[in-house]
Amino acid sequence: MTTATHDIGAKLWNLCNHLRDDGVTYHQYVTELTYLLFLKMAKETESEDQLPKSYRWDDLERKTAPDRLEFYKLLLIHLGTHGSKLVQEIFANASTVIRKPTTLTTLVTEIDKLDWYVARQEGLGDLYEDLLERNASEKKSGAGQYFTPRPLIDAMVAVMKPALGDVIQDPAAGTGGFLIASDRYIRAHSNPDRWTEAQQRRYRRETFYGMEHVQDAHRLALMNLMLHGLDSDPKASGIFFGDTLSDDHKRMPPATLMLSNPPFGTKKGGGLPSRDDFTYPTSNKQFCFLQHIYRGLKPGGRAAVVLPDNVLFEGNIGKQIRADLMDKCNLHTILRLPTGIFYAQGVKTNVLFFTRGEKDKGNTKEVWVYDLRANAPQFGKRTQLTREYFGEFEQAFGSDPLGLPASLKKRKDAGETGKFRKFTREWIAERDDNLDIAWLRDESEGNGGELPEPAVLARQAMEELEGAILELRGILVELGEEDEEVEA
Repeated sequence: MTTATHDIGAKLWNLCNHLRDDGVTYHQYVTELTYLLFLKMAKETESEDQLPKSYRWDDLERKTAPDRLEFYKLLLIHLGTHGSKLVQEIFANASTVIRKPTTLTTLVTEIDKLDWYVARQEGLGDLYEDLLERNASEKKSGAGQYFTPRPLIDAMVAVMKPALGDVIQDPAAGTGGFLIASDRYIRAHSNPDRWTEAQQRRYRRETFYGMEHVQDAHRLALMNLMLHGLDSDPKASGIFFGDTLSDDHKRMPPATLMLSNPPFGTKKGGGLPSRDDFTYPTSNKQFCFLQHIYRGLKPGGRAAVVLPDNVLFEGNIGKQIRADLMDKCNLHTILRLPTGIFYAQGVKTNVLFFTRGEKDKGNTKEVWVYDLRANAPQFGKRTQLTREYFGEFEQAFGSDPLGLPASLKKRKDAGETGKFRKFTREWIAERDDNLDIAWLRDESEGNGGELPEPAVLARQAMEELEGAILELRGILVELGEEDEEVEA
């Protein structure tokens, strides 16, 4: 991101100060800003034909200050049912949190003052992504759950190597980061100018799929994709508004590549997913999304998915799902992530990399674990997570995103003192299919203390107890005894 883009993003972000007197949260502000920016950017990019006449930026700007707010309220309602399909989706059920006419006038005036020529030259997508990242970094906004750090996304995409011809899916799309990064990677590693007309048509209509069940996040995702030039054919592909854990998932075809960071925790209000095709139904959302992902891959399809530690060690139905995953897929790599890189600082997470087998039995022969957590710095505002931090892992991962046995032989097992180790399926089975594997002593402060055997066994016993408690809470939820969302 250039300095100019960052500066424009900072000016837009600082406009939030004008809304504080109205009690507007950061997340509400970004949503509000999305409405206004869509109108302004449609004018700047000469694409106002998708907006109905008399409901455009100049119409809003021409209103006198006392009348502007009332017109704006009517405009939001009107655009929810008029204009292009994209316009109607972005403005679906839209309403304003602005209460004072002077506040709206300030926003319109200040947005109009920005150097939009520079913004277009630098990239409107980067500008909008800068706003989303600022919003996610504010703990009070609560938006971090919809935003995966860009360095992690880019590292996952780099080792999975999306290519022209892939069908790429994110079943918990958030603001669309994985799909945008995949598009960026494909274009950087091929020559779009040499694609045939059929390839271009297929790329636009049948490549990128996602689903998001929170409407505000969905409208942010649509805006993000549009500004990155990825406004897919609405009749075929794109990010749909719906619940992947319901029959809505049928709108997305089987994929050759899944990239995702699903929500953690237990289904709010209790109960099981409304879809009935899971072999192992559970109220635990991350286990449900994991089943959707490995079941939704075509044979030979691959996946990289962020999941919390309890997915690796939880017993009962968790153990059954892990066994099913290792049967149906080659679970070839687990990346243990450092703490502090997500909105919930205490949550420990991993990236699971796997490839769907041609058959449904015996696909995992060995699992490679890369420990990026032990002796990691404490990430936060003082220590920023950067792409360079994943450099050694990307090199160790290898050049084959499919994780085929032939390519895995090239990997170097660093043994008990290195970050990369190999564990056989038989050894994992002896551990009751517990995949929460650590062997390095963690001497960094506040990182939970990763200890070598046998101390790690004691820690795993405690984690299994914690998992049992979480499972019990899930059962209580299903029985209607508790309706709080359980954070993983």
